[in-house]
Parts: sequence; structure tokens; C-alpha cells
Amino acid sequence: MSTHQASDSGTVAGMGEFGLIRAVTENRRQPAGTLLGPGDDAAVVAAPDGRVVATTDVLVQGVHFRLDWSTPDQVGRKAVAENFADVAAMGAVPTAVLVGLACPPDTPAKVVRELSDGLWAEAQRAGAGVVGGDMVRADQLVVSITALGDLQGRAPVTRSGARPGDIVAVSGRLGWAAAGLATLGRGFRSPVAVVNAQRAPEPDYAAGPAAAIAGATAMIDVSDGLLADLGHIAEASGVGIDVLTEHLEIDRKLVDVGTALGADPLTWVLTGGEDHALVATFPSFADLPEGWRRIGSVTLADSGVTVDGEQYHGESGWEHWR
Repeated sequence: MSTHQASDSGTVAGMGEFGLIRAVTENRRQPAGTLLGPGDDAAVVAAPDGRVVATTDVLVQGVHFRLDWSTPDQVGRKAVAENFADVAAMGAVPTAVLVGLACPPDTPAKVVRELSDGLWAEAQRAGAGVVGGDMVRADQLVVSITALGDLQGRAPVTRSGARPGDIVAVSGRLGWAAAGLATLGRGFRSPVAVVNAQRAPEPDYAAGPAAAIAGATAMIDVSDGLLADLGHIAEASGVGIDVLTEHLEIDRKLVDVGTALGADPLTWVLTGGEDHALVATFPSFADLPEGWRRIGSVTLADSGVTVDGEQYHGESGWEHWR
């Protein structure tokens, strides 16, 4: 029996803490920036810029993911993707990720192994490494991610730099993850492309640094919904933002799903979260990087976010404890 097969048998309690750690870290390749990976008291990661961008997120089973909807591999990919999207939103390049895993003792070892496969695969897609973490016992499965990034000598792109006259642009898909969530919630598993957008988003990590190089004045990861996240930029910058629906792309698949479920796909595009697209503001004279498209403008009014010049009626996005 191979080591991989052995690690997939039994439960995490049967493998033990150190056996499980070996199973999810052995034979993994690290990028050059990982100077010391898993196995010591702490990792050592190169920071050539002299500064480190750091962010963290927690995913709780039953709140952020369901294993009857997603495979453990997809959960692992999603956990890394949403953190590296935050790194990219600062204009930085992802470099490393640390993982905190909590789970019941009867969790099948295969679940943890496959979740780990997803973590490593998404980190590799970003050119980063999984450099360490911790595993503990808990009553439910929880994945906590800390992601690091490198600014490569650039200033961070924050939420507070938008100015009246700037244009608003987006990179990535909007509304797909929300459509996927609605589809899964109705008991359907297709169309697969829409459902997978909820299970494991695929942010374009290079879009963030490209926006920074092009002169982006403010930027944010669309995790809670386009209007909600633009609202964070508007508040931090003391400006208004107007979104023009004529510039929003609504894919035919979203239209078809909306028709089947009796839902308006535009609502998903405006308020749906978890696509982890990037939205940014740029000076009016800036040349938008490839893959970025204009969707609105920054206004003088300190009145939050409007849609086609009017206040939006309805929830603008996701908020915990609400």
C-alpha cells in the first residue's frame, strides 16, 4: 500500500497528530521563496520587499461550506483562493499560506488529505507555498488560513484612495458564485460551471499587481457583493460611486439559471459574493490592464454607492451576524 493510500484510511484520531501532519506535508514542492517549510517551530519565507502583506480568514463547516455540496479538495482550494484574492487586492503577489485545521476525531483521514490537496493545488496555482500551520481537535470542521504576499516595491493599494472623476473597473466574474449557491440551495448540481464557481472560485491573482502598476487608486476583493464592497471603498475614500448596469456582463448561463429559478441574474451580479473578482478605481486617463473593464465612476457625493444614479433598494451583500 502506498503512503498516500495509507493516509486515506481510517480517521484522524487513528492516524494521530504527527502522522496526519506527515501525510499532508510529505513530498510537496515549495517555491523558491519558501526558505524553510513545514517541520520546524516556524517557517521562514523570503520578503525581498522588506514588507509583508498579511491577511486571514476562517471557514466554518455549515457556514462557509458544506461537504454534501463540495468535495474536500474544493473546500481547500476555496480557502486559499479567498485569502490570496485579498492579497491581490492590495496589489501584492501571493507568496505563502499557513493553515489552521480543527476537526472532530472521527473525521475520515481521506477528507483531510483531499482538503490538503486542494490547499496545495491552489497555492501552487498562485506560485506560493503552504509553509506551516496547526491541527487541533474540535466539534466541527474549521479551516483557518493566513496568507502572505509581496508588494515588490510598490505602495499598497488601499480602500481609501478613490477620488472624484476616477473610473471604476472590475476584473473577474460577478454573480456566478451567488447563482451557484442558489442552484445548490434548490437541490440541483448543474450547470456545473455555475455551481463550481461557488464551490471553488478561481481569482486572477495577477490582476491585482497589474492594476497597481497601472495606477489603481483603490481596490478591493469582491467577497461580500459588488455593491457592499464598493461601499467600503466609498466610505474609506469619502466619495460616492455610481455603477452603470449597461456595463455589467451577465453571462447567458446566469440568465438561464435565473429563468429556471425565478431569480433576477442582475441581483446576483450586484449583490452576490464569493466570486472574489477584484474591483478598483483608476484615474480617468489610465489605460486599464488586460482583463479589466469599466463599470462605473467615482462621484463627488459622499453618498455611498448608487446604481444608474439611483439608490439601490435591497440588501447590498453579505454581512455576518445579520
